[in-house]
Amino acid sequence: MTTTTTQPVLADVPPPARPQKGPRSAARGDGRFSPGRTARYALLLFFLVVVLIPVYVLIVTSFKGPGDAAATRAWNLPTSWTLENWRAAWTALSPAILRSVTMVVPASIISAMLGSMNGFVLSKWRFRGANLVFTLILFGMFIPYQAVMIPLLQLVLGIGLPSGVPTLILLHVIYGIPITTLIFRNYYESVPTELIEAARVDGAGMLRTYWSVVLPISIPSFVVVLIWQFTSAWNDFLFAVFFSSSQNGPVTLALNNLANGSILQNYGTSMAGALLASFPTLLVYVLLGKYFIGGLMSGSVKG
Repeated sequence: MTTTTTQPVLADVPPPARPQKGPRSAARGDGRFSPGRTARYALLLFFLVVVLIPVYVLIVTSFKGPGDAAATRAWNLPTSWTLENWRAAWTALSPAILRSVTMVVPASIISAMLGSMNGFVLSKWRFRGANLVFTLILFGMFIPYQAVMIPLLQLVLGIGLPSGVPTLILLHVIYGIPITTLIFRNYYESVPTELIEAARVDGAGMLRTYWSVVLPISIPSFVVVLIWQFTSAWNDFLFAVFFSSSQNGPVTLALNNLANGSILQNYGTSMAGALLASFPTLLVYVLLGKYFIGGLMSGSVKG
């Protein structure tokens, strides 16, 4: 007797589905043409070229001789490269550059410290009317300098302050307080209140809490404020015109005098002077640019 064994019939089981790539990963993986991405890069490239065109003219013209530096040949490379423009510009601007350094460094540090203390008091050591005081401080940011320049000049002359670097330091500190207070107050709002309360429980007063607890964690905001104040004070021209002279003024005033005296003689000297005057702020942004962005973002989210 023969026994027949029936084999079970297995149903066709479909293979497991492969994970689908999202639109972003697919565009990145297969390298297909993306019109939107191409348009974005083209737009960014266009703006980059627009920004770099004046820089190209500045650099190229600064190495041209007197007969080669002309408006009709601004796009051409120098027929003969020379460093004489840079030597002349450095000779004319070096004293003013030193005066600008002695002006912006203390002005930036003092205004940053005052803004830090204001921001701490207005955010973590509040008192009755703190919001009103903060509003009045911010009101100073929206007053155009041109509107108060004549009364301010009369006030400075009436007090008897000498023209030059000391007066410019004082003015930059005063007019830097609103923006520095705003930046530090927003940053300190993200600091946990429990940290301040713990310092109070330990017996620390306002100054002790600020110096031992708040100040060590304020480095990101200090970087932002110092870069901001340094750039604003270095590039200022209006205060320099009213409260200093060519003998005791900053580099912006000296650069203006150099340009006015070089227009009919040599464009190259003016261009070299403009590059020399912009090097310090450019160097600050190159060295501290990433900390500037990080400091801005550090106080943008509470908690």
